[in-house]
Amino acid sequence: MKILHLDKNHPLLIQKLSEAGFSNWEDYSSPKDIIEEKIHEFHGIVIRSRFKIDQKFIDAAPNLKFIARVGAGLESINTQCAINKGVTLFSAPEGNCNAVAEHALGMLLTVFNKLHIADREIRNGKWNREANRGTELDGKTVGIIGYGNMGRAFAKKLRGFDCKVIFHDILPGLEDGNAKQVSLNELQQQADVLSLHIPWTAESDKMVNSNFIEQFKKPFWLLNTARGKCVVTRDLVSALEDGKILGAGLDVLEYEQLSFESLFTSESAPEALQQLLEFNNVIVSPHIAGWTVESKEKLAKVIVDKIIAEFS
Repeated sequence: MKILHLDKNHPLLIQKLSEAGFSNWEDYSSPKDIIEEKIHEFHGIVIRSRFKIDQKFIDAAPNLKFIARVGAGLESINTQCAINKGVTLFSAPEGNCNAVAEHALGMLLTVFNKLHIADREIRNGKWNREANRGTELDGKTVGIIGYGNMGRAFAKKLRGFDCKVIFHDILPGLEDGNAKQVSLNELQQQADVLSLHIPWTAESDKMVNSNFIEQFKKPFWLLNTARGKCVVTRDLVSALEDGKILGAGLDVLEYEQLSFESLFTSESAPEALQQLLEFNNVIVSPHIAGWTVESKEKLAKVIVDKIIAEFS
């Protein structure tokens, strides 16, 4: 089987595939239309998020047996078209769930303890102790939406803190020893912290909007290490202004490009984003929650193991 690699990944991936007898070809720079011209030659694709794999692309690949995305989600792939063509889809949420969980926890503790503000102030010659008095996680209720690999990993990280962890998921029967499954309404009534661990789907698109935020009984902190388009930025800004949201840790933003490699295409940032970045109680990172030295290798291993198990 000939496999075309469209993004650079950990060398373990190609090494193990070669050892298993697969033929590996690499093209990390050609534009999508050039790739489309030769994709009929290949039986498999390995990609991260370089470009969207749409129906036109899949139609140009009659010999395609699988598409492997070295990451958690498949939203950059026309999955229904692929399935209709008999193409197997692989992703690797198991590979970076620990990295995402640690990043979410780090963001939460940073916002709670104002570490980003204190660090910046000291670098500017300011020594403000009272203004940087923190908040403890102990005794708080953390609500998780989405209890797949990422949500479960985050709940596990919270075991060392004396806090209550609850979650909501569209699938029933997911409760374990780390968190209690509740309805969305119950979560909105109880949560002091909301952490999103959901894919970007038609149901989750713009989910966190003004109406959703208003359903929370208490002001809360928001964490988003999932997908940026699940949160409406202008409504988040309004909630921060009103004190309905006490602070936020955002690894993803509404305006990211699908490749995750850039934020937006226009020359200037959208007004809502400019307003968001003015808040001291908001921290942001460039979609790197699952982007660790360790997860790079784990993602590659998960993908190669799945390919070999299916096609060797």
